[in-house]
Amino acid sequence: MAVKLRLQRKGRKAAPFYHIVVADSRSPRDGKFIEKIGTYNPLTVPAAIELNRERAYHWISVGAQPTDTVNAILRHKGVLYQKHLQKGVNKGAFNQEKADELLSTWIEQKENRTEKHREETKEAKKKFVAKVDGVAKVKVKPVPPPVEVEEAPAEEVAMEAAPVVEEVAVIEAAPVSEVAPVVEAAPVVEELAVVEAAPAVEASAEVPEAVVEAPAEEKTEA
Repeated sequence: MAVKLRLQRKGRKAAPFYHIVVADSRSPRDGKFIEKIGTYNPLTVPAAIELNRERAYHWISVGAQPTDTVNAILRHKGVLYQKHLQKGVNKGAFNQEKADELLSTWIEQKENRTEKHREETKEAKKKFVAKVDGVAKVKVKPVPPPVEVEEAPAEEVAMEAAPVVEEVAVIEAAPVSEVAPVVEAAPVVEELAVVEAAPAVEASAEVPEAVVEAPAEEKTEA
């Protein structure tokens, strides 16, 4: 059975995400696999790679054949360099401790370069967004210090407010005397009294008592 190290596609449309698997060369790309040894995301800058180096080295050492993309991933993560160092140990060029030290130094340097590349990408993205949005051109003007306003004494405030209160009192009290004047009601009472008393005087003048009794005395004397 021919064993291969290859990518198995995951993710959604237009957003690929891959699993690094060990599978039979005769099985479909997204079919059954023997073991999953890592993941690969090509959409990030730099590409995000998670790999189990020990298991990848094990399968390489027993004869598994990687695809071109997986071979580049193994070179990037130091698996092929580990295989190269192991050949030197087998030939007696150096011991295993030296090989492990060289491998750890190489991996550390590689990780530092990758992290530096990631930080540079983030800074470039921030500058691009600032350039598009126009945030970089905006300058914040210094805010002037607040002006202190001296408060007037309470006595002056009371003296200024007093005339306003007096004027309001005069304006409100003035219409009270105009609403019910006494002069306008007096003529109505006098006219009514004159009209009611006049007929009584005229009736008494028509039949005087002295004029009625005079003829009776004259008849007795005669």
